[in-house]
Amino acid sequence: MSKHLTNVSRVPRPRPDEVLVNVEYSGVCHTDLHAVNGDWPIATKLPLVGGHEGADVVVAHGELVKDIEIGEHAGIKWLNGSCLACDFCQQADEPLCPKALFSGYKVDGTFQQYAIGKAAHVTRIPKVVPLDAVVPRQSVAIVGAGGGLGSLACQYAKAMGLRVSAIDAGEEKEKMTKELGAAAFCDFAKSENLVKDVQAATEDGTGPHAVLLVAVSEKPFQQAAEQYVHPRGTAVAIGLPAGAFLKAPVFETVIGMKTIKGSYVGNRKDTSEALDFFKQGLIKAPFKTIAM
Repeated sequence: MSKHLTNVSRVPRPRPDEVLVNVEYSGVCHTDLHAVNGDWPIATKLPLVGGHEGADVVVAHGELVKDIEIGEHAGIKWLNGSCLACDFCQQADEPLCPKALFSGYKVDGTFQQYAIGKAAHVTRIPKVVPLDAVVPRQSVAIVGAGGGLGSLACQYAKAMGLRVSAIDAGEEKEKMTKELGAAAFCDFAKSENLVKDVQAATEDGTGPHAVLLVAVSEKPFQQAAEQYVHPRGTAVAIGLPAGAFLKAPVFETVIGMKTIKGSYVGNRKDTSEALDFFKQGLIKAPFKTIAM
């Protein structure tokens, strides 16, 4: 245990396979609102401390933790822990583990000064990384591009060599997404025919090769899956609007050889690769620091 914790009774103590992070920064996600409202079909821990995007210095760890030291930087994300032994964990699909722990949902999260995370799942963050801060060329449309996940997706897509079409509403969102690398912006609030606008925003006019759906309402999911994704393209459902359904016409999906899939959360390898883009200076996360 760390000397930082001497005589501090309210600070949680890490178990043998856990680390304790003194959280200096924590993001706020739409998932936190779902946790508060209880509108997902997954029971939350009660009482609950929300938050799943926290980072700063490790101040203590359990006796089984050997690969992260006190004083190093670490991040606590949505997937707080998993069993590491089931078929899913063995195949790098830890988010599907039946014993998965979710920060700010099934375990207390990062809206607190000190937060616990399983050592196998916390993100090791190099100290040089500020805590507050493809050929042939294919195209990707990002629905909800002006939000937290969408703004990051714009940058990762650009860094990977993709042509980005941002879909959101308002001049402020247009300005931001274009500054982050979007080649085109489609305003769903002003568009008379969003499907045609999204298709026209691609270089060949046949629609984006992939659509990332981080929207918080159902309609965009139907539009992408049914109408404007490119033949042989992929529509990826990421956002989780409460009570929503995703459907698509069988004929057009089969003839167009389209793929519809869900992407829940990345694994540890994904996290490492994402951080590498950030270390290279390719990702500039828009943020606003607000004191507690």
